[in-house]
Amino acid sequence: MSLTRHYRRLLLAYPRAYRRERGEEMIGVLLDRAPAGRTRPTVREAFDLVRGGLRCRLGRPASRTVGVWALLTALICGLFSASLAARLAWETSRPQPDRAEVAAIFAEAFPGHRLDDDSVYIDPALFVFYSQPLQWRSLKPMLFGDGGEYQEGMASASAIGPAPVPETEALATARQRLWAAGWRVYEPNSKRVAAVCSPPCESAIEPADVVLLARQGDTVLRATFHGPSYGSYLGLEVQRATPPAVLPAAVLAGLVGGGLAWLAFAWASRRTEGRRAVRPLFGIAFFLWWMPPLLSTGSLLPHHFDEPHPSWHPLWEWLGQPTGSLLFLVGAACALTVLAVAVVAGRDPEPIPAQVST
Repeated sequence: MSLTRHYRRLLLAYPRAYRRERGEEMIGVLLDRAPAGRTRPTVREAFDLVRGGLRCRLGRPASRTVGVWALLTALICGLFSASLAARLAWETSRPQPDRAEVAAIFAEAFPGHRLDDDSVYIDPALFVFYSQPLQWRSLKPMLFGDGGEYQEGMASASAIGPAPVPETEALATARQRLWAAGWRVYEPNSKRVAAVCSPPCESAIEPADVVLLARQGDTVLRATFHGPSYGSYLGLEVQRATPPAVLPAAVLAGLVGGGLAWLAFAWASRRTEGRRAVRPLFGIAFFLWWMPPLLSTGSLLPHHFDEPHPSWHPLWEWLGQPTGSLLFLVGAACALTVLAVAVVAGRDPEPIPAQVST
């Protein structure tokens, strides 16, 4: 019967041992209560069976919060999986702009200004650590405080000599020429920087740096008009925007990783029920995994609202990585220890009984 097949598929939400012991009984009850002629479960039946099966997988019938812990664990693991997939998908990006591309963009946006050829620097990799490709020797500084230096590479350059025209005129000309060349030009924003001075002087305020952002295709331009205390009056940075493959790769990996994490949590929860020693380990892992994302999101959100972003910060930065990579690894070690305890814990305990809705 097709109704029986549908019920069997819905019962896959329950653990295998539970289905083996009670599956036929549950199907019999469901069929007895179904009116004649029904070929599919109702939406309410399907929802109740899946919800009951998922709760049954978690075990711990006395706990009212185990479902919340499972959901939050699946969420953070899904985000970590999405972050890893996003980084791999970044490899589909074009190489960094070369000297010729930087010179062409500079000439297009700033006619009459002189590019300092000696200032042109092209980062040697798509992502760099202190302007160098990531290497094994970078592991220690990255783990112990310098993870924030892992950043997307770019091509940078600066102008030479005195400014040929006032800043406001150069800015207006650059916006007009970039827009005419097909760039999406964002509103300029200003940043004031406090000047460094030793006591007893009063803290001074330098004239604002004006930043112009523009994007064309996968290329992002950042031009900064510096104050008089800076070595050059105009700096230019060109880098690649987020590749199109990043979003679908991150979404797919996030869903798969989150689902697998939920199943692993449920399996470990059933097998370690009654073993109080795993609770501190799980608590440490949970805290160390969630603390960096909460802190990073709290700082990045205002930053994104304060100025335009042609390309958003990578997902791993929102998760506090690799700045908090040491915390992540310690949390992962705790989580693996919990799984190891679950492996040696023996057979699954009796799952909580499920109720079949009418």
